[in-house]
Amino acid sequence: MSSLNFDARFMVDLLKRLVETESPSNDKAAVDRVGAIVAEECRNLGAMVEIMPNGTTGNHIVARWGSGQVKSLLILCHMDTVFPLGTLPRMPYYEKDGKIFGPGTLDMKGGIVITLGAIAAMRQAGQMPDRPIVAAFTSDEEIGSGTSRGLIETLARQAEMVFVLESGLLDGSLKTWRKGVGDFLIKVKGRAAHSGGDHEKGRNAIEEMAHQVLAIQKMTDYERGTTLNVGIIRGGFAANVVPDECEIDVDMRVLQPDEAERIRAAMQALQPVLEGTSIEVMGALNRPPLPYNEVNRAAFEKAFQIAESVLGLELCAGGAGGASDANFVAPLGVPVLDGLGAVGEGFHSEREYIFKDSLVERARLMAALLQNW
Repeated sequence: MSSLNFDARFMVDLLKRLVETESPSNDKAAVDRVGAIVAEECRNLGAMVEIMPNGTTGNHIVARWGSGQVKSLLILCHMDTVFPLGTLPRMPYYEKDGKIFGPGTLDMKGGIVITLGAIAAMRQAGQMPDRPIVAAFTSDEEIGSGTSRGLIETLARQAEMVFVLESGLLDGSLKTWRKGVGDFLIKVKGRAAHSGGDHEKGRNAIEEMAHQVLAIQKMTDYERGTTLNVGIIRGGFAANVVPDECEIDVDMRVLQPDEAERIRAAMQALQPVLEGTSIEVMGALNRPPLPYNEVNRAAFEKAFQIAESVLGLELCAGGAGGASDANFVAPLGVPVLDGLGAVGEGFHSEREYIFKDSLVERARLMAALLQNW
């Protein structure tokens, strides 16, 4: 490892290029522009690159180095961001006080750069691992990975180990657990009426929904790591009309796999409180939880030993309430480590930044893990 040279200038220049190529999830042409840059850089680094056509969101990119009968080491990155086109004028890329600011620096264009920086250093030194390395760069992680989930699961089943280059925690800890995420849409139907002349004939959908909101919020169980959040409510159009419709959007987070089914059943069992109203429930778990189980605990312990012996670095384990593509790997029984990307804070906000030094530091860690796994 001491002979590896990590080109900080290359990494920073590539990050600037990626950040200044905006790539909101729902804009296929925009994400494909980032995909073209990533594919070009992978080819420059000797990869066999496959473009996975996608009609709705950006194409997915799969890069492969090496060959052999042994299982691969899989790296997962995503190219899309939450920021719409036109964000750069008010949120430009810039460097200040050892930090790099800009949309997508942390989530997760920094992770793409770290992946390619690690590969570049190993290739330059002639020290690529003697086993296949596969890197998948997907286009729709921020909107649920609807078109990439199948690809991720297929590649993960062929892998011995999966590394996810989402951002690390602020103290540099890896993410060894994540909550699963689900979404529900609840609709209530009532009966419209004039609020003055015919109030008693109406069935207020908002009033009924108020009962349901309280029932849903009470499903939260902090001891189990389960939370329900009614985040959006819509209903009514005039103060002098008894509203006949109301709907809410509910966010579900679960840490334990069986909790998702408990909540789904409880949601489907919701019953109207007010006579003359009805309830419709739609939704389910989108991403299963990533538990810190025996498989992933063993993976972290191995990473800890490699980092300590090769780099003199003490890794720490942590977790997050948010989900990533690592959540799709967990149910397959394939070990996965997340949070190997850049370190910073403020993702999904105008404050998003990374610590500049974390690019080389994390590339050094990635190279050590790939060479010694």
